[in-house]
Amino acid sequence: MGSMIGDRSTSDVVARLRTPDGRDEWIYCHSHILVKKSKYFAERLSENWPTCQILDSRNCVEVYCQEHDFDHHITVLRLFYLSSGFSVSDMWHGVKNALGILQVAVTLGCPDIIAACVDYIEASPWEEPEEEEILKVIPGMGLLAERILARLQPVNPATIVKIFLSAIQFATSALPPTMLDLKTSAQEQIEYMLTEDDDAPLLTADEAIKSKVRQYFKGLLARFNNTVKSACETGETHRLQCFLADMSWACQILAKMEMLKDFVGNWIDASENIVKAVNQVNHSQDDEMLETNLKVIEVTSKVLEAIGYGSVIQPTVKRLHMVRIWLPFVRNFKPLIDSLTTDENGCSVIKMDGEIWQSLESAFVSIILALPSGEQAEILNEWLQNKQIRYPDLTEVFEVWCYRSKVANRRLSHIRGSNGMIKKL
Repeated sequence: MGSMIGDRSTSDVVARLRTPDGRDEWIYCHSHILVKKSKYFAERLSENWPTCQILDSRNCVEVYCQEHDFDHHITVLRLFYLSSGFSVSDMWHGVKNALGILQVAVTLGCPDIIAACVDYIEASPWEEPEEEEILKVIPGMGLLAERILARLQPVNPATIVKIFLSAIQFATSALPPTMLDLKTSAQEQIEYMLTEDDDAPLLTADEAIKSKVRQYFKGLLARFNNTVKSACETGETHRLQCFLADMSWACQILAKMEMLKDFVGNWIDASENIVKAVNQVNHSQDDEMLETNLKVIEVTSKVLEAIGYGSVIQPTVKRLHMVRIWLPFVRNFKPLIDSLTTDENGCSVIKMDGEIWQSLESAFVSIILALPSGEQAEILNEWLQNKQIRYPDLTEVFEVWCYRSKVANRRLSHIRGSNGMIKKL
């Protein structure tokens, strides 16, 4: 029969555990086991290290520890007596407990227990508090423990780029409906990789990356255009509604990467067909119609912002085209959407993002103010005669147009001489 921890009749050494708070416990052990399992005990039980004597002439080795790791010291002493090594099942108490045991094992110089703890922790899933504890405890423990940190090490930038491009390719591919959840997850992670929050973005796109991204999105935009044309011809809008979510995501991603130019150009060219297709959505299905129009308005708002604030430069004819197409669209649908999202008492029944409407209005104002004065006058004339004059509110455009017109007339009068000759400015 093998030696057993705590067997006073066969033990020849006492491990005396003591804490600063006065806790003092004697554990009856066997020197041949302690020496074999622990460098700390091997040194203190050597002939060159004096040990204290207790009753019955047993050697006593004192081990000082803190109250919080007292039980872990007991566990380590018990693990010395396992006859067939250590397995994962020996650490069933969890990652936090294994970390405590590991710290004691390192202090006492117990390579077998260190290896068992490392195997268990490295293979286990971690909760966030456990991960923080690992980052605090493991560094400095030596080579044996370092592989625990492998999953927390920064990834090679080249690998990040490969993952990013693979995710972009997947998220912009033509996928069956059964893979919608996978595509949505990929889209969310792509956006997260590019987001600057408390940390810097996971990668910064250079021209080589942008070139490949542009290629992948080109295919997505082409499929969207074909779907819009098909909806106009057949009246079938289900696939269009699915594509609008992709367009909203694409707009977000390309804006983060400062690559909106192609997207904006495509949206401008497709705008007339988009409006025509959306108008065919079954108006008897209010929720379906509401969701479709809000997605269209959401994307259009981003496109108009990019044009209005100069992020994407477009010629006058295209800017005017966007105003002609989308100003009537949002003017007609806002009252309808407002009526569908409020009850009879005027209380909101669907949470709406009011910033979208404000952004749209501001974008329209910026674009119109950058048009030639003649085109501005036509737009203002139509606005003043329209019953939906309150949205979008073009009062600022009207004020600026009146001021500029007056200044322009004054400037012209100064240019002309009394005899009708044009003077030099």
